[in-house]
Amino acid sequence: MDLRRYLQEKKEMVDSALERYLPKKEEFTSNLHKAMRHSLFAGGKRIRPILSIASFEAAGGKGEKIIPFACALEMIHTYSLIHDDLPAIDNDDYRRGKPTCHKVFGEAIAILAGDGLLTEAFKLMTNQPAENHLSSGGGVVLGLVNEVAQAAGVLGMVGGQVVDIESEGKAVDLPTVQYIHTRKTGAMILASVRVGARLGGAKEEILKALTRYGENLGLAFQIVDDVLNVEGEAGLMGKKTGSDLSRGKATYPSVLGVEESKKRATELVRLAVDALEPLGPEADPLREIARFVVAREY
Repeated sequence: MDLRRYLQEKKEMVDSALERYLPKKEEFTSNLHKAMRHSLFAGGKRIRPILSIASFEAAGGKGEKIIPFACALEMIHTYSLIHDDLPAIDNDDYRRGKPTCHKVFGEAIAILAGDGLLTEAFKLMTNQPAENHLSSGGGVVLGLVNEVAQAAGVLGMVGGQVVDIESEGKAVDLPTVQYIHTRKTGAMILASVRVGARLGGAKEEILKALTRYGENLGLAFQIVDDVLNVEGEAGLMGKKTGSDLSRGKATYPSVLGVEESKKRATELVRLAVDALEPLGPEADPLREIARFVVAREY
């Protein structure tokens, strides 16, 4: 399959939907809306929403009922980037080659733009047609929202970020780094895959297979990003720091070294692809996305 074309088509689909779903600009909150748009349309690859769409289709899902959830996942991801970039956390001036939200709009508006995107995400997921609420025996939307909340919250992305901050400048072991990676990044990657699978009606065996895929891909994703950042390339998160080691960040390269980290990422991608064995060619986009993650230029 032509992965580049697939990714571009899905990205355009998500971007178009985000344009529709974002609240309309109001006179008194115009800067807030500009700040939300500044970060949401800053050139992201839309990996999380695309994973949810690909998983939905691999599980047999039809139609566009995955799109609001895909967009919500991107809103949550963008909120996390806005807050990560703030002076109190990573203190980054640029992301994807553009000034970060707080550098353009100030810290207060940036914080509120992140808050707004997070809240709009949950509004979007719960503002569903009656048939979605009633499908799969009832409660499917509630279950999906609960899963996303867990992945984004204290036991997921937020918790991983806390441990990441508290580990900076300290000697950390591999279990600590793995804890950070599986929660700070991996939890939302896994949730993206599982939300698509569950909304697509995946049976137990297929859901387990896609869960294994998401777990392995999520960890590989962050390891690759760490390696790219260390080597001075723009990572999958859009940062170009080249200074994670000098800043004392808890990363796989800081514990295992760059070459061993690359080997780990390659093995995790292999495990992710192998997990998809019960699925047919409809899961090819997921297979190719996994290979794409590790095939980027180191």
